[in-house]
Amino acid sequence: MTDSASVSITRCTWANPANPRYLAYHDEEWGQPCHDEVRLFEMLNLEGAQAGLSWETILNKRENYWRAFDGWNAKKIARYDQDKVASLLADAGIVRNRLKVAATITNAQAYLKLQAELGGLDAYLWAFVDGQPIQNQWTLLGGNPAKTPLSDRISKDLAKRGFKFVGSTIIYAYMQAIGMVNDHCVECYRHLAVQE
Repeated sequence: MTDSASVSITRCTWANPANPRYLAYHDEEWGQPCHDEVRLFEMLNLEGAQAGLSWETILNKRENYWRAFDGWNAKKIARYDQDKVASLLADAGIVRNRLKVAATITNAQAYLKLQAELGGLDAYLWAFVDGQPIQNQWTLLGGNPAKTPLSDRISKDLAKRGFKFVGSTIIYAYMQAIGMVNDHCVECYRHLAVQE
């Protein structure tokens, strides 16, 4: 889908056409309803890692994150010790921010509690939208918000449950990424595709 033949396709303006990773992410993943626990946990942490940075920076480091954080295995991450933290902070393949690394470990611990209580992020998150993505109708001219009352609610609830780097703006970006909301602009060829 992201080969040279697709260059003339209309996409959301944020998808950098010069970066094949970005186009693949836009075309195949962003806005597509996700129910995979590992990916839901991964994206929650990657969205938090993005705070203060561009999404493209994180996307370009995504494979390094996968390696560094044991394939996003929450049970392993929850048990990381100071030696592992030191190795992560020395890893140039990820964002070496002490607070963000610590947040990922805290999030793994909070995730395991949520999983025991509610079954996981899939059951927890999709209950907020009755299992159906919110279908928005934004245009190339914009209008989509940075946060919403729903992202405020989820953000507050996740924070109460012990999650870190889950502010409302981060959570709205997360909701877009995992397809809880379809924010592909109406002109984008993916707008209708993710509704199918």
